[in-house]
Amino acid sequence: MVLRKKSYMTINKNLHSVVAEEYEMIRSNIEFASFENNCRSIMITSPGYGEGKSITTANLAISLAQDSKKVLIIDADIRRPSIHQIFKIKNTVGLTNVLIGQKKLEETLNQTEFGRIGVLTSGPIPTNTEKLLRSVLLEQLLEKAKELYDYVLVDVPPVLEENDTKIIASQCDGVILVVRNGKTEDYLAVEAKNSLEVAHAKILGVVLNSKRQGWFARKLKIQ
Repeated sequence: MVLRKKSYMTINKNLHSVVAEEYEMIRSNIEFASFENNCRSIMITSPGYGEGKSITTANLAISLAQDSKKVLIIDADIRRPSIHQIFKIKNTVGLTNVLIGQKKLEETLNQTEFGRIGVLTSGPIPTNTEKLLRSVLLEQLLEKAKELYDYVLVDVPPVLEENDTKIIASQCDGVILVVRNGKTEDYLAVEAKNSLEVAHAKILGVVLNSKRQGWFARKLKIQ
C-alpha cells in the first residue's frame, strides 16, 4: 500500500481523495483480518523515526471511524509521543498512569473531534518504562480497551530504536510496519521485519509512504 504525504485532516475533509481511498484499502484488509482471526488490537511501528507511523495511525483511525467503527488510539511511544499533538489534546495523564495503577483506563480517555475516536495519551515519562510494559496491567488494559472499542491502534516507538516495541508486539493481535520511500534503507526494512518476527508479532502488512511501491513488498515477502 502506497500513501502520499498528506495531513491527517485531508481524509476527514475529502472522502473521495486518493489518500482516503488508499486508507480505505488498508482498513478493508484490517477488517478482513479481524473477521478471520479476531485481529482487533493493532500495533503500528516503523524501522526508524520520521517515517510517518503516527500520522498513519491517525489516518487509519479516521478511516475506521468513517466506517462506523469505534477506535481507540494508544500512544505507547512514551519517550517521544506525538498523538496528542496530532489531535491537539493535553498529555498530562495517560498510559503510564494506568500501568502504575494510578488511574483506570476509563479515567484517562480523551475524546476527539471525530466522535468515534478516543485517545489514550502516553502520560508522564517514567524511569522504568520497560518494566511497566512487561506488567500484566498492559495485557489487562488492551483487553479492557477491546471491550470498549471495535479497534485499538497502538502507536509505538520504531522497532529498531526501542526494546519497548518488541514487548508490546507480543501483546497485540497484529502489526503494521510503516516505511518511507526515499528514507528507509532496504536492509533496515528487512531488519525491522525480522525483529518483529523474533518477537512473535503477526505482521499484517507494510505501508509504504510516498511514491511508488516496489522492492519493499518483495524483499519483506508481505502481500
